[in-house]
Amino acid sequence: MKKRILVIGGVAGGASAAAKARRESEDCEILVFERGPFISFANCGLPYYIGKEILSRDSLLLASPESFKIKYNIDVHVEHEVTSINSSEKFIIVKGPNGERQESYDKLIVSQGASPLVPPFKGVDKSHVFTLRNIPDMDKIFNFSDKNQPKTAVVIGGGFIGLEMAEAFSHRGLKVSVIEKASHILPLLDEDIATELQENVLQNEGVSLYTGLGATEILDDSVLLEDGQKVDADIVLISIGVKPELNLVKDAGIKIGLTGGVVTNSKMQSSDLDIYAVGDMAETFHQITGQKLRIPLAGPANKQGRIAGANAVGGHMSYTGALGTSIVRIFDQVVATTGLNSKQASDFGFTFFTSITRDWDHASYYPGANMIATKILVQEGTAKILGAQVLGKTGVDKRIDILATAITGGMSVFDLENLDLAYAPPFGSANDPINMAGFVASNMETGKHQYVSVSEMIDFDGIIIDVREEHELLNQGKLKGAIHIALGDLRNKLSDIDRTKKIVVYCQKGQRAYLAYRILKLNGFKVKNLKGGFFEAKYNNLDMECL
Repeated sequence: MKKRILVIGGVAGGASAAAKARRESEDCEILVFERGPFISFANCGLPYYIGKEILSRDSLLLASPESFKIKYNIDVHVEHEVTSINSSEKFIIVKGPNGERQESYDKLIVSQGASPLVPPFKGVDKSHVFTLRNIPDMDKIFNFSDKNQPKTAVVIGGGFIGLEMAEAFSHRGLKVSVIEKASHILPLLDEDIATELQENVLQNEGVSLYTGLGATEILDDSVLLEDGQKVDADIVLISIGVKPELNLVKDAGIKIGLTGGVVTNSKMQSSDLDIYAVGDMAETFHQITGQKLRIPLAGPANKQGRIAGANAVGGHMSYTGALGTSIVRIFDQVVATTGLNSKQASDFGFTFFTSITRDWDHASYYPGANMIATKILVQEGTAKILGAQVLGKTGVDKRIDILATAITGGMSVFDLENLDLAYAPPFGSANDPINMAGFVASNMETGKHQYVSVSEMIDFDGIIIDVREEHELLNQGKLKGAIHIALGDLRNKLSDIDRTKKIVVYCQKGQRAYLAYRILKLNGFKVKNLKGGFFEAKYNNLDMECL
């Protein structure tokens, strides 16, 4: 008899698993059971349809049961809910439009995903309150917005989906507010990058942001905050995270890990080796730390599905873990992250430093150049890259993917210096922002270039020198207490600088200050460069003064 492979759940994990299993074997029977009406849809595209950037709803439907049958000879049953798994006798119970039935399996792949978390306060069940997980959720939000023409929207949760929906509501002409319980949006980011994003984007786009505050109740026309404020809301989206759907596997005796996901090995097998778990419901591990974790992202789900599908028909593929590489566009800014952030690196006991560089995404003389901020975390001693965050308007995706590849390959910042990256004026620079990040971090690792962080400047007792041009100070101000010596005048004014005191130099973003640092260092001064320059100080609210 043919081997029987059953898949519970579609979308990224389940659909990928089924398709991969068929590509690896023609000698098995494959059935997919999906309780919803769609086997495969672009869940990452849902906010863009609501915001009317994607105009065709059908374009989000990636495959149908009919196309799966024709292309893969896979039987897909939508609107069929699996109600139980009997792991000892290896069958499932399926409830469909025509009642319940039993289906046996040789191998079972479970990809049920996760459901949105809903807070336990009053008002979450009101008709103008929504979560967003699938096409039916999207339709409800879209239709409500078209029918009721809301004027104000509140998004509870400043993560990826929450911010994409804030943009979608704004595109529809709504006045939008975002409520985030953490101290800043996108809690996976370091605070300095998140703060810069908040100032560059949300405030400029008229989005009201409430951080460090939770919602306590949803009223008919507003959301009540912990401090008693009321925020106007004709429509509310709750996006505070997801929880894995585990009822089926728990009842089947499958082991659940400390993260709340199904424990899996590198082959995506659960504690029952004939049952595989993939996607948002699966517990896997971090590439750098080996820490068990769940990463509810489409990329890992797709890869895990392929591995489970191949192994279910006799393959030997292994999952190598995840970095959590992710990217989001918020209005005209893009931010991306990979690997560890500073808190995670500290929590795992790494001794590390961070560098932040700001460079043009392509040659500055070619029209349309935009600034990119690149922050990397570097392990002291090994110079290995632990994590990275990139912020800018264009070219962010390219740089974060290079850095994710570098981390996966175990590269150091010295390797970044010498990466031979494509260059033409519309696309990059002779020294790409990745190369520049490598230069700076390498100098920091070797001690050739010493920095001081913004936080260390709060109690700094010494001389602060601003080496920018006078017009920059007139337009933007300067750090409180800083003296102005333009870079071109510095060599002529060395005799005016007190050699007994510590010195910090800064410019707009760091490059000119590095030249000033070298001049002062080679002339015997005790000097450091302000990491990230004036921009970094500004975004971290260091004391400023106007000229």
